[in-house]
Amino acid sequence: MEKTTKVVDLEKVVIKFAGDSGDGMQLTGTQFTDTSALLGNDLATFPDFPAEIRAPQGTVAGVSGFQIHIGRIDINTPGDIADVLVAMNPAALKANKNWIKKGGTIIVNIDSFTNKDLEKAGYKTSPLDDNSFEGFNIIQAPITKLTREALKDSGLDGKSIGRSKNMFALGIVYWMFNRPMEQTEKFLQNKFAKKPELVAANIKVMHAGYNFADTIEALPSSYTVLSANLKAGTYRNVMGNQAIAWGFLAAAERANKELFLGSYPITPASDILHELAKHKNLGVKTFQAEDEIAGICAAIGASFTGSLAITTTSGPGFALKAEALGLAVMTELPIVVVDVQRGGPSTGLPTKTEQSDLMQALYGRNGESPIIVLASSTPANCFDWAYMASKITLEHNTPVVLLSDGYLGNGAEPWRIKSIQDMPSIKPLLAMEGEEYQPYARGKKTLARKLALPGTKGLEHRLGGLEKEDITGNVSYDPENHEKMSHIRAEKIRRIAELIPEQEVFGEKQGDVLVVGWGGTHGSLYSAVDNLQKEGESISLCQFNYINPLPKNTADILNNYKTIVVCELNSGQFVNYLRINFQGTIFNQYNKIQGFPFTTSELESHFKSLLKK
Repeated sequence: MEKTTKVVDLEKVVIKFAGDSGDGMQLTGTQFTDTSALLGNDLATFPDFPAEIRAPQGTVAGVSGFQIHIGRIDINTPGDIADVLVAMNPAALKANKNWIKKGGTIIVNIDSFTNKDLEKAGYKTSPLDDNSFEGFNIIQAPITKLTREALKDSGLDGKSIGRSKNMFALGIVYWMFNRPMEQTEKFLQNKFAKKPELVAANIKVMHAGYNFADTIEALPSSYTVLSANLKAGTYRNVMGNQAIAWGFLAAAERANKELFLGSYPITPASDILHELAKHKNLGVKTFQAEDEIAGICAAIGASFTGSLAITTTSGPGFALKAEALGLAVMTELPIVVVDVQRGGPSTGLPTKTEQSDLMQALYGRNGESPIIVLASSTPANCFDWAYMASKITLEHNTPVVLLSDGYLGNGAEPWRIKSIQDMPSIKPLLAMEGEEYQPYARGKKTLARKLALPGTKGLEHRLGGLEKEDITGNVSYDPENHEKMSHIRAEKIRRIAELIPEQEVFGEKQGDVLVVGWGGTHGSLYSAVDNLQKEGESISLCQFNYINPLPKNTADILNNYKTIVVCELNSGQFVNYLRINFQGTIFNQYNKIQGFPFTTSELESHFKSLLKK
């Protein structure tokens, strides 16, 4: 009897691929993401890497995961828990047992559930043989066995055959969600262009997985998620670190500047260096320095000679850059420092996300050394905030810190491609040959000093880390001059509040509860607030991207709500910053320091408790 398959239309679905760090789960998830993006789905992803470079194979510590949330509706988070889990071994199943929806589908590679594999994962008996997963739809797929069977005549060695099993799993999920395989076939052809035998093997295994899913009775239904109603335009899937790199490329083009990146590799920021290194044809200069200090010092030198200068890092590297960043404050040179935050202190949680460095960005230097601090809030708008950081640093000749985080940097979503002409103009503040020039003379409106490029006739001057005399820039130890210059540097930063947009609020402009967030918590906070607004609750969201200075209407917003709750992935850095700036205002706080983003459900539960009060 011929099998008939029912196709069910879904508004959204959350899928998680999980396996050993060598099982190719990141590549598998990325391919499913790219295919879904080409079909017009809105989406958000959350890659989850093991912290250890070579964790013991088959252990929970070595599990690598990739979660994707796709929909035909607006998607703002990678989802709280998965509807479908692909677990390539017992450790992957154990690590994700609390992250799969009750009644959801779990596809397991049953070939990896040997006694030895179970022992490595910490199981005494197989969880598939007891009541551990009662109520779930368990698909026991012999993925390893069927991969070997499909490639028995391929001529490939056993190791290469074993590496192909992720394509079998991908084929299963492609069938489940009516995804075409052509995009992945093209990817494989490009990736293994010089090894056609690997192209053929991986494509064959993917089709074998697809056919397996089509024939087994355990999957009586397949699903489809139709295209989302996105704003008209040309889209591509983009990751946050990639978007940051492109934002700098666009800014350099708009400002007619060469782009220089001086950086030292550090997780999770390294991909910005990798991406910019690809674009030498656009005049980009990338310098992989011997350490963090050399990276920022090289960037300061590039800034002095007229480049758009960038340095990238994460929390530990930011600490090492602090002294040189103080030099940029004193010399008032334009430079952008990108901090893709991770859990700390010390090495901490290098592959996990945390809003760990706000206080360090605001105050982590010796002396009175205020700087601009911005924060991106989605993988796609990392492009916009890299561009804006470049605009501010070049037009005001002052360092700018751009805060991202591991969740944004490694996450992905659709990005509407922009034209350079659609971006705001960037007008670097430069002194020109022939004009009367004093190194520390300032514009009346901005208090910014002009930058004189070395070698420009008549604009010779000295620059360095010692305190400068007002106007002349001569070294000065005069106490009154030091106080004056300290106030000027602080006032220069404060005046930028007059030039940036006013803060916006999602929801009613006054009401019972105002949720306050900053940076990468936007997706989860927005989703929770949106859900409660649809239930008729009096709740609004204020998500900050401009951190220092804060938008000039911030106080007015805060005064319009009965209860304010500040939510952040740390122990309360932004809430304490607000308490300093708005004394007398009562701020509640809700914090999480687990290396993972907020879930929408936990936020909704907390907000409901505040609304009841």
